[in-house]
Amino acid sequence: MVIKGEPNITVGILDNMPQVAGNFKGNFYNDYYGSISGKFSAKIVEGKILFTYRNNRQISSSREIKFTGGHKATFQLFDVTVGSSFHWERKETQIFKGNMILKVRRKGIIAVINEIPLEDYLISVISSEMNSSAPEEFLKTHAIVSRSWLLASLLEKNKKHTLSKSKKIISNKEIARWYGREDHDLFDVCADDHCQRYHGLTKKISYKAQKAVQETRGLVAMYRNKICDTRYSKACGGFTEDFKTAWANKRIPYLTGISDGPIQRSPIKTEKDTINWIQSKPHAYCNVHNKNLLKKILPDSDRKTQNFFRWKVTYTREELENIIKKKSGLDFGKLKHVTPLQRGSSGRIFRLRIAGSKKSIVIGKELEIRRWLSPTHLLSSAFFVTAKKDHRGEVKSFTFHGAGWGHGVGLCQIGAAVMAYRGFSADKILKHYFKGIKIQKIY
Repeated sequence: MVIKGEPNITVGILDNMPQVAGNFKGNFYNDYYGSISGKFSAKIVEGKILFTYRNNRQISSSREIKFTGGHKATFQLFDVTVGSSFHWERKETQIFKGNMILKVRRKGIIAVINEIPLEDYLISVISSEMNSSAPEEFLKTHAIVSRSWLLASLLEKNKKHTLSKSKKIISNKEIARWYGREDHDLFDVCADDHCQRYHGLTKKISYKAQKAVQETRGLVAMYRNKICDTRYSKACGGFTEDFKTAWANKRIPYLTGISDGPIQRSPIKTEKDTINWIQSKPHAYCNVHNKNLLKKILPDSDRKTQNFFRWKVTYTREELENIIKKKSGLDFGKLKHVTPLQRGSSGRIFRLRIAGSKKSIVIGKELEIRRWLSPTHLLSSAFFVTAKKDHRGEVKSFTFHGAGWGHGVGLCQIGAAVMAYRGFSADKILKHYFKGIKIQKIY
C-alpha cells in the first residue's frame, strides 16, 4: 500500500465550547480579511461565529473561518483541557503551528481545529505521550505506532464514509458500552487521551523526537497488506490484552494478549489465576520502580501516578454507592456485591455484575467499568475485589486489587521504553507487541 505523499490532518483542540480565546504570534492570513495577528476571541452569536481581534475588529461566518499560519507563525489557545475526566485533568495554555480553523458545532457551540502536516503532528504526539528524553529506539517505535494508528483510522473512516460509532447495548439487565470516534465528525482526530495526546509546542520538542520522526518518515506497521490499527496503553501489568475486551467483539490477530517479558506465560483463565497473578510480582518489562528511569520515560503529568504495575484502592460502601450513582445515573441501593463475570487474557474484566438492594446490572466493557468505579477512572479493569463486613454481615468497604494502567491492548508504552533501554531495536520492539506484522514505507 502506498499513500501519495504526506497528508495534512485536522486535530480537534477545543470542542463544544461556548467561547474561545487565544493569541496569534506572527502573521496569520484569512482569504477575505488579509493578515491578522495578536489576541483574539470567538463565540457563536445567532448561529454564526463572531471572531473578534485587534481593537474590536470582527469577522463573522455561519459555517467556518480559516486562518493560515505564515512562516514561523504560531498561535496560542487559552484554557485547553488536558486529560479530560482522568485524575490528571487540568487546563493549560497551548501553542500550535500550522493553520487554525473555527467551525460551528451547533447552536452556541464552537470547535477549534489545527490543520498540520502529519509528520509535524507526530513530533508533538511522541513528546506529549512520553518523555522526549526516552531512548531513541523507543521514540522511533512510538512514531511508527502513532503514525500507523492514525492512518489506519483515517483509511477506515474514508472507506465507510461514516464514523466508527460508540456502541451502547442496554437492557434491564445489562449495559455494554465502548467508545469510538463519532464525536470527531468535524476533524480527523482529537488532541487528548481519547485519541493520542497532542499538546502542540507546549511540551518540550527535543531534537531526539524530531530525529525519531524524520528517521521513520512514512513507516507503518502492516498486516496482510493493510495498515495496522496499532493501539497502545501506558502499562499492561505484565500481559497485554485482547482487542475485544475493550472494543468490538472481534479478533484482530496482532492485537491479542502476549507476555510483556522474555518469559512466556499463559493467558488468565480463572478467578484463581487472576488473584494469583495480581498478587505476584512477575518479571515484566513494565515492572519498573526505578524513579530515575521513570523520570526519563514519563512526561510530568504521568509521573504523579504511583504503583501502576500493582495497585490498590479502597472505598467505604457508601463512597462506592455514591460514585456509581453519580457515574451511572442509577440507584443500586445498598451495595452487596461487585462480581467479575468475564475477563480477557490479561485479567481485565469486560463483564462485571454490580448488585445492590434495589437492582442488579451487568456492565461492560473495560473502560465503562473503570469509569463507574472511580471518581475519574480506575487505572485498569484487571482487578479482583475483596469486601470487609461488619458483625451483621453487611459490607463496610470494598477493596480493588489491580494490575496495570490503561486498556492494555497492543503496545505497552513503559514496557517498550524499558526494552529500548535494554538494547532492543524499534523493529524488535514492534514485533514483540504486534505479532506477525511487517514494517513498510508507504510515502
